[in-house]
Amino acid sequence: MTDKTTKPQRDILFITGTRADFGKLKPLMERVESAQDFNCRVFVTGMHMLARYGSTVREVEKAGFASIHQYINQDGAAPSQMDIVLADTVRGISHYVREFRPDLIVVHGDRIETLAGAIVGALNNILVAHVEGGELSGTVDELIRHAVTKLAHLHFVANEEAKRRLIQMGETESSIYVIGSPDIDVMLFGALPSLQEVLDHYAIPFSDYGILIYHPVTTEIGVLSMRVKEVVDGILGSGLNFVVIHPNNDHGSDIVMLALQCLSKDPSRFRCLPSMRFEAFLTLLQNARVIVGNSSAGIREAPVYGVPTINTGSRQFNRFHHPSIVNLPEDASDITQALGKNLPDRFPRSNHFGDGRSADKFALALEHPSLWAVGPQKQFKDVEGG
Repeated sequence: MTDKTTKPQRDILFITGTRADFGKLKPLMERVESAQDFNCRVFVTGMHMLARYGSTVREVEKAGFASIHQYINQDGAAPSQMDIVLADTVRGISHYVREFRPDLIVVHGDRIETLAGAIVGALNNILVAHVEGGELSGTVDELIRHAVTKLAHLHFVANEEAKRRLIQMGETESSIYVIGSPDIDVMLFGALPSLQEVLDHYAIPFSDYGILIYHPVTTEIGVLSMRVKEVVDGILGSGLNFVVIHPNNDHGSDIVMLALQCLSKDPSRFRCLPSMRFEAFLTLLQNARVIVGNSSAGIREAPVYGVPTINTGSRQFNRFHHPSIVNLPEDASDITQALGKNLPDRFPRSNHFGDGRSADKFALALEHPSLWAVGPQKQFKDVEGG
């Protein structure tokens, strides 16, 4: 890379709204932060800013990025209304880019904050790069992910399967870069804490455990209370210890939290946490007996470590199939039975979502002039023979 004094730097704005997307974007942010030709800016909002979800903005601050802007886009005391949160986030990002106009906005996945960043970029003729588009999500997240694809100009996808979906959606092949999932960089090559350090820091009183993460399914609010109760009853009947991590802030999170309250009454078996540092969570996952619920961590991260997943309900429907993943309805007896004596120990590692070199591939793409030659005007690309 060239000296900063001889070539103007490009400003790259990363938008993060959750503990999960920060874990995935962090390797890319760090690479941009260390590069001479680029300035890394971080717009922190969403769950990061809410005390009830662990105020994970502190983890972003600890990462040491030079330019961090914090923005509260919702009232943490009440269940979030996604349309209102979207509007507030669009307003906040819009004001920011008028003051500090970036050359590129990087968003991840399928969250409200992702859609807000893509909208602002598209409507202000700022290039938008979408990380991990072209995947199946389930619930309303599916709609958001594909809407972001159509608003984005550049796509950094996890695998060839995702690339094919984007081409099917009319995206130009030259705008798609297969880099893998960035969090696997951390999973395979990052400096993770020891299990004992994690157990001590989070006051987890057992070393033999499963993980429970259950998020609300926004399109099934009417039956959410019944379904999360089935999941809770299933793990109660298993006799296993569990680290329970609170759900995300989607509509219905208060219903899930209410159902989880009974678990906190037995601290000898259940340790309930609002959130965890991403690297600490990876250590916890790597050493877990099983992960239960409907989090994408059971579909994407757990197979990398070969950890068994009991995936419940429709949230991750048809997303990724692997021998380590058992798909079940939210039924207490089925879940208890799956957690019984025949629960497998470990499976072969999956490489479906990357090889741990996403940041290298991302940086290589940024350094190529053809990326910056892409214009803000998009056009649908018909598939030949379609």
